[in-house]
Amino acid sequence: MGVAHHAAYAPWLEIARTELLRDTDVTYADLERAGIFLVITRLECRYRRPIFYDDVIEVRTRVLGGSKVKIEHDYEIVVAQDGNHAKNRAPRTPGEVVTTAATTLVCVGSDGKVRPLPDWLVPASTDA
Repeated sequence: MGVAHHAAYAPWLEIARTELLRDTDVTYADLERAGIFLVITRLECRYRRPIFYDDVIEVRTRVLGGSKVKIEHDYEIVVAQDGNHAKNRAPRTPGEVVTTAATTLVCVGSDGKVRPLPDWLVPASTDA
């Protein structure tokens, strides 16, 4: 069909979250060495249009909020460059949002039990 399989999206979101964390000068490996693990408890994707082979995409990620034990992200996957090699479809405009997504990650320790996030990682807008 020439389109990205739906299972490819979850790793793209994970890479985007990892890079967002890296922007704080911390790697996910640093968290794991400290006994802090972030597990996904919710993943939601809305596929508006397909991503085709040879498309260049950008995953825009932001922290929505959370609590003392969870972080909520939302995402927009946009076409950065249309790899329009197919003759039977209309080209897309760079910047077009083709997928939106959301995740909730919960902090657990090496024992798998829920634990508080490090203070520096607690989202600014938290709920109870």
